[in-house]
Parts: sequence; C-alpha cells; structure tokens
Amino acid sequence: MNWNKLILGFILFLFGLAGIMSVLTMEIPIPAEAEEILSSKFSPMQIKLLMLINPIIMLIVAITAGILLFEKVNLQLPVFQWLISRSFFKPDFKTIVKHGIAGGLIAGILISVISLIFYPMLPEEFLELGEKLKPGLATRFLYGGLTEEILMRFGLMTFIVWLAFKIVKEKKPEIYWIGIVFSALIFAVGHFPVAFYAVGNPSIALLAYILLGNFTGGIIFGYLYWKRGLESAFVAHIFAHIAMLLAEPLLRL
Repeated sequence: MNWNKLILGFILFLFGLAGIMSVLTMEIPIPAEAEEILSSKFSPMQIKLLMLINPIIMLIVAITAGILLFEKVNLQLPVFQWLISRSFFKPDFKTIVKHGIAGGLIAGILISVISLIFYPMLPEEFLELGEKLKPGLATRFLYGGLTEEILMRFGLMTFIVWLAFKIVKEKKPEIYWIGIVFSALIFAVGHFPVAFYAVGNPSIALLAYILLGNFTGGIIFGYLYWKRGLESAFVAHIFAHIAMLLAEPLLRL
C-alpha cells in the first residue's frame, strides 16, 4: 500500500470518526438489563463512549476494504485523490456537487413521500422512540452524510462489487448494480433491530416502511458513488437529510 492510500485512509477515518463522535450529542437506546449492569460500573458518558467502540471498529474495517479494493473495480474518490496526488486528473467539482445535490433532493423527497404514506400505519411506540432519539443536525450531516457513506458505499459496496467482479471476471454494469442493490438492502435490513426494540413484534407495514425508506436512499447514493465518486454520495446524503427536514412538518398535519 502506497503513501497516498495511507493518507486517503487516514483522512476518511477522520471524516468517519467525526460522524461517530457526533452520536454523543443524542440519546443512545440501551436494553434495560444491559443499562442496569453498565450503570453500576460506568458513568452515562463512559457508557456512551463504550458504545462507540463497535462503530469505530466497523469504520476501520470498511476503510481498509475500500482502500485495498476501490481502484481494482474503477471506483473513485476524485476530489480526495486529486488533493492528495496532483498527478490524478482534476475533478469536475461542479458536476460532482450538482449531481450530489440533485440526487440528494430526489432521495429526500422520495423518502418523505414514503414516510407520508406509511405514517398512519406506524405504531405509537415506534413514533415515540423516533421522537426520543431524533438526531441533531450534526449527527444527520456528519454520521449520516459521511460515516454511513464510508461504511456502506466505500466499504461494503466496494467489497461486493469486487466480489462480483472476481466471479464474473468482467467490469460490466451488472457488477456495480449488484453492489449498489445489496449494500442498500443490507443497510435497510440493518435498521430492523430498532423496530424490534421499539415494538417487540413489528408489523409488516413497519418493516416495509423501514426497508423502503432506507433502501431508496441507498440506491441513489450507491449510483452516485459509481458514476460521480464518493464525494458526490456525501453531498447527496447530506441534502437528502435537508429535504427530509424541510418535509417533516407535513407529517404533523
């Protein structure tokens, strides 16, 4: 691994870590039994810090996988690569940002429409938990916009695309779509534990809401990573949250 990749990995780690640290600004749900055990030994802040260990480990694994594999399947981080090595072609900043904003607004609008459709079917316990755990702007933009993209796109999607390439032996569009769809699906299903924590026996409507909402964004962000680079996916994820924030009052009508 050359110095440029090590520098790139370190920069991505700092970006991802900023998102993870932003989680400290919100309340983190803990099962009652675990909270009782932990509170007897640690302060509330120490418990929060302990809960950041797993995401930091996941971040390191995702960055390592991405750094080792992204060039093998022609995926890019054009802005970072150009800043680190001026021998890399100068990126089209306008296109990266423009497509990121457009993709993010589309994702945010679609997710808001899904929320509007499913809102009357969602159980009260789930809605109350959502209000209780509502993340602030720092968490939405840093953890959602940066950390999740590093984990799910740069790490997981890159790995799946590389795995598909090793099987197919060709860099065809299909292998990228496999990576986009599976990483988005894994991300969406990864939110199911919240439903089981809040409700215990979630309905099909609740699981469908969680699946569709998170899968929709993942498809758009993954496509942008493939076509415009990881930075465009960063921009898109942030603007999706902006669109959803603007649409939130509609759910209270």
